Amino acid sequence: MDFRDSAEETAFREEVRAFVAENLPSAFRSREPEWGMFNTSRGRTVITPEDNRTWRKRLAARGWIAPAWPKSYGGAGMDIGRQFIFNEEMAEQRAPGAGGIAVGWSGPTIMTHGTEEQKARFLPGILSGEETWCQGFSEPGAGSDLASLQTRAVRDGDDYVVNGQKIWTSGAHVSQYMILLARTDPDAPKHRGISFFVLDMKSPGINIQPLINILGDHSFNQVYFDNVRISRANVIGEENRGWYVGATTLDFERSSIATSVQMGHVVGELVRFARNVEGGANRARQQRGLRAELAERTVEAQVARLLSYQVISMQKRGLIPNKEASVAKLYTSELDQRMMRTGMHLLGLYGQLPDREGPRVPLSGRMPRGYMASTTATIGGGTSEIQRNIIATRGIGLPRG
Repeated sequence: MDFRDSAEETAFREEVRAFVAENLPSAFRSREPEWGMFNTSRGRTVITPEDNRTWRKRLAARGWIAPAWPKSYGGAGMDIGRQFIFNEEMAEQRAPGAGGIAVGWSGPTIMTHGTEEQKARFLPGILSGEETWCQGFSEPGAGSDLASLQTRAVRDGDDYVVNGQKIWTSGAHVSQYMILLARTDPDAPKHRGISFFVLDMKSPGINIQPLINILGDHSFNQVYFDNVRISRANVIGEENRGWYVGATTLDFERSSIATSVQMGHVVGELVRFARNVEGGANRARQQRGLRAELAERTVEAQVARLLSYQVISMQKRGLIPNKEASVAKLYTSELDQRMMRTGMHLLGLYGQLPDREGPRVPLSGRMPRGYMASTTATIGGGTSEIQRNIIATRGIGLPRG
């Protein structure tokens, strides 16, 4: 593994740093660090949808809204190394990265399987940063076993009529479009009777119900479809081949470097609190075990970063980091929970004070939010159980149970 940048990569790293320094909206600059991999809290600074749109537009104007997309489709055409540098520098400066459902799933799928009309209709809105997309895949009975989905799309002339339910749909309440998997042939084997649609979220018959998480935040939703009509023109790829269409991806870097960087930010803040705040310093001195915990978390944050470097090193050599990506995800997910537990130990009872102003509220009250948010780290993005199965079967060749 070579940790050094080439001369060209060094220049690109400086270019990314300068762009972020000049263009990141002030609301992002003044926000406090996030706690927890899936914590949507921004401390006391409120990030509005307009702040996010402004930042996406500035990325789009620079041509960086879609780093991995080919230049022929309006993307940045970055190779794996530059994608890694871009994501690492964005994370270091706590800038929201490019990506999301639109860039990561919708665009690549439309580029690969869509008609020229579909490309002309949908890709410009993604590249401009104007449109938000959500993903209608998971259902109450179809999560890890996604091919068991039961939402139906029945052909009716030039339309399909959709009935069913999706769950855990991030951002459905603020999205213009959804990429939707629905069953179009109930008699076919479960992987073969599914089609891939683009759904206009303003269509009649869509009912979005919020799912409020343990933090009181609204990001997830349940989405119900009651005779929702989708034109045949919005089918991507062949009918009943949606499972294979949905597996489309580009050559994205898979290092999870942003999460690794965040782990370093969190432990750094905990160490600074223990050093500089009287209560934290006294508590850390009084409890040798707590000092050891902080040391362990510091080392583990560096290990997480090295695992990310291993993944990107393999990708740069043209290798597929299958088990290695799962190891990195598993490690950082569980580290997130250990990190939050250490924070709660450090702050003691004061760590339970909520997110509000007050002389006795340490770290702006973000610790209890981060602690609660960390419970989802080993579920979201692929459960720890699934990651361990991948490591066992694909990584070290153990037989399936």
